Amino acid sequence: MTNKHFLWEISKNPVPYPYALSRMQDIAQKIRSQQAEERVWLLEHPPLYTAGTSAKPADLFNPHHYPTFDAGRGGQWTYHGPGQRIAYVMMDLQKPHGQVPARDLRAYVHALENWIIRTLAEFGLKGECRDGRVGVWVIDPQSGQEEKIAAIGVRVSRWVSWHGIAINLHPDMADFDGIVPCGIREFGVTSFQKLGLPVTFAQLDAALAKNWTAVFGEPPSMLTPLQDE
Repeated sequence: MTNKHFLWEISKNPVPYPYALSRMQDIAQKIRSQQAEERVWLLEHPPLYTAGTSAKPADLFNPHHYPTFDAGRGGQWTYHGPGQRIAYVMMDLQKPHGQVPARDLRAYVHALENWIIRTLAEFGLKGECRDGRVGVWVIDPQSGQEEKIAAIGVRVSRWVSWHGIAINLHPDMADFDGIVPCGIREFGVTSFQKLGLPVTFAQLDAALAKNWTAVFGEPPSMLTPLQDE
C-alpha cells in the first residue's frame, strides 16, 4: 500500500504499554501484507520500565514499584513516563526511505539518530552520538557532563520496524533512578526542562514532523488523533 504522505498518528492520553505492543505488532503484520499504511505513532506512557533483550536484573531497582514489561526490542532497561515523547515508527524496510536504503538496519538506526539530532537543533541543542552508546547525547552546559536526552529501541519483524524513539521533554527525572538507563552507569540522563528549555509537546512534535522528510523522504500526513484505549 503506497501513499503520498507517511501516516502520522497521535494519542492524547497516556497509552498502556501492553496495548501499545499489541497494536504495533498488529500494524507491523498488516504492513507486511500491504493491509495497513506505514506510520509514526506519537504518544506518552504512564510510568513504567521496559526490558530489552540485553537487560540485566541487577540494573532494575524500581523503588516506586512501577510495572515492568519485556519489550522484545534490542537494548537494556528503559524508563517511560509522562513528559516523555514516544515516537513509534512502523516502516517497511524492504523499501528505501530517504537516507535509508532497502534492507539496511544499521542505516535505519543511524537515520533515527539523525532525525533526533536535527530535531534537537531546532531548539539550539547539539545532539551527538557515541560509539558503543545507543541514543542521542548532549553536553550539560553547567556540569560539562554528557547526558542522554533521547533513547532508541528497535525491533524488526519480517523487515517491518516497530518500537522507535523516546525524547525526554519534562519527565520526572527521579524516576530514571529506578534503573541503570540502557545499562550505562557512568553517564546521566537529561531533559529539555532540566536544560532550561520550556518546550511544549506541540512544539516538539512540529519539529519532529519538519525534520522527518529530510531524513526519511516522505512528507508526514496531518496528525491523526486516535481514540485511546
